[in-house]
Amino acid sequence: MTVLKSVPMFGSFPEDQLRALARMVMRRSVPRGSVIMAEGDRVDSLYIVLSGRLKVMMGEADGKEVILSIIGPGEFFGEMGLIDDGPRSASVIAIEPCDLLSVTKRDFRKCMIESYDTAMTVMRVLVRRLRAADRKIGSLAMLDVYGRVARLLLDMSENVNGQRVVTKRLPKQDIAKMIGASREMVSLVMKDLEMSGYFEVRGSTIVLRDTIPPPH
Repeated sequence: MTVLKSVPMFGSFPEDQLRALARMVMRRSVPRGSVIMAEGDRVDSLYIVLSGRLKVMMGEADGKEVILSIIGPGEFFGEMGLIDDGPRSASVIAIEPCDLLSVTKRDFRKCMIESYDTAMTVMRVLVRRLRAADRKIGSLAMLDVYGRVARLLLDMSENVNGQRVVTKRLPKQDIAKMIGASREMVSLVMKDLEMSGYFEVRGSTIVLRDTIPPPH
């Protein structure tokens, strides 16, 4: 019950719904590198992230990987296939040790039918992901690598004591897969932006400056 209340998707549920849901969900812990679902798999469950981070990725015909997004605590994945019954459209891999909740297709659909709040939460997430996909497509088409890196840093940052800070740094190889560039180019751009004072690296965090070039 306490764990479910901490998940934004279920935080507003009344006690009776939370108790019913608690009987439906299964909790599992997975180590770093675990493949939670693979592209093309049969759809069986919705997953909710309690802790840790995972990457959502697709493979291309030439063997290259494209990272669609990085998801973390409070977010969920796997809902699309449960709605349209299609196979998994992407793979999801843990990049840190993770704690997850899973809900079966049958129970997920039951929640959607019986709970307006759940249905609206799922719809909002789908709309947000669609907007993010539209923005990413636009960025890849219109921005140079500098603009794509700047956009990614801004998107990944959060407000910490009035400063924009990227608290969860990604390997440059993963950044390259997210913006459609080579690792070598990403390294050059990151070094150039840092040397030019657009951001400062402090331990495991990146502090963005107000002067970071806004993507156009």
